[in-house]
Amino acid sequence: MSNTIRFPKLLYSYLATEMLAPFFASFVIMNSVFFLVKLIPFLNVVLELEINFVDFVRLFLYLFPNMFLYSMPMAAMMGVIISFTRLSSDAEILAFKASGISLYQMIPPVLLVSASIALLTGYFSTSLIPKSEIAMKQLMFQVAKEKIDKGIKEHQFTEALGDLVVYVETIDKDSGEWGNVWVSDMRGQVNPIITMAQSGTMNAQVDAMMVTITLRNGSLHRPDDDRSQVISFDQYTINIPLQPPTVLDGEDVTRRSAGSMSMAQLQAAATELGRDTRKGRKKLTHFHKRLGLPVGCFILSLLGMPLGLQAGPGKKAAGVPLGLAFFILYYILFTVGINIAEDTKTPVVVAMWMPNIIFLIVTLHFIRQAANERAVIPDSIKNALSSFFSHLQTKFRKFWGGTQ
Repeated sequence: MSNTIRFPKLLYSYLATEMLAPFFASFVIMNSVFFLVKLIPFLNVVLELEINFVDFVRLFLYLFPNMFLYSMPMAAMMGVIISFTRLSSDAEILAFKASGISLYQMIPPVLLVSASIALLTGYFSTSLIPKSEIAMKQLMFQVAKEKIDKGIKEHQFTEALGDLVVYVETIDKDSGEWGNVWVSDMRGQVNPIITMAQSGTMNAQVDAMMVTITLRNGSLHRPDDDRSQVISFDQYTINIPLQPPTVLDGEDVTRRSAGSMSMAQLQAAATELGRDTRKGRKKLTHFHKRLGLPVGCFILSLLGMPLGLQAGPGKKAAGVPLGLAFFILYYILFTVGINIAEDTKTPVVVAMWMPNIIFLIVTLHFIRQAANERAVIPDSIKNALSSFFSHLQTKFRKFWGGTQ
């Protein structure tokens, strides 16, 4: 007699297919919405830096990992909810139970799909997003550098460097060396500092996100109200941090943000800054955020199963509005956890992982209630949420109709 456990492959593949189809549909719809939201600020960048179409596509592709970090958990949750809502409404869940298949026997494919999406989300969060942020900032730097190169021409004043105005009499086409250079520096000055030199060059430092102008054989004139200074030099260096417009949370491309650090670098930075200091706690918070969101994706996907099972023949499907409500609640708690981790003395691990622990307990309770064929949420709450979202939908339709 064989004791080998036999898995119902046909059932598992059927349930997995039922979940993946609405997942991909939700994923495409949500990323399309995010695309349109990001498009307008991106067009401003394109017009200001005169980015060509190829670089525009590259810049936008670097944004997708950040969008996926938030769209994938919601799409996964909606995929599970929609699939089990349909199975319940069409009485297929009832047929499974009549065939001796319990709800717990349907969980493995949900676990497999949820874990796969969560692992993919974790890859985006811990590896791909830092790389994409660095690549995006470097590309922005190169685009800004190219604009400066194109803007500096012989016998013309250029303002491509912001508060620096540069005039170059001659430019060697082979070496790019300048001849007879005049620079007006207004950075932090009431009266501009005037620098004149016989020759000069401009170099870009990609790692430091900085452009360096090196002037040779010249003089620096610093006018003041009381007195002025004239300083002669053999070589004078001007470092210019590039600050092109960016859509990465308003960050300056010259700063090494937490978002562009690897997981090991975040830990090292937190240790160097002090794990109990505000800056160190911010690094640790970002570290746990990258780990917590993929785990949250897994938990929210599992939560979609009991929420979808609230539908049935003759019942009003409330899984989707309930899912949206729980999704919003999760991110509210997660945001509160981030603020607590950064601004209080509460251990960062506790503050950042508390939302996942709370939702895991709620999810396990809901699954148990659904397995025992009990309502996971009182009908009064479900009806209130359904009415609220129906009201929002009606308002949106009226608004949309009035704008046509």
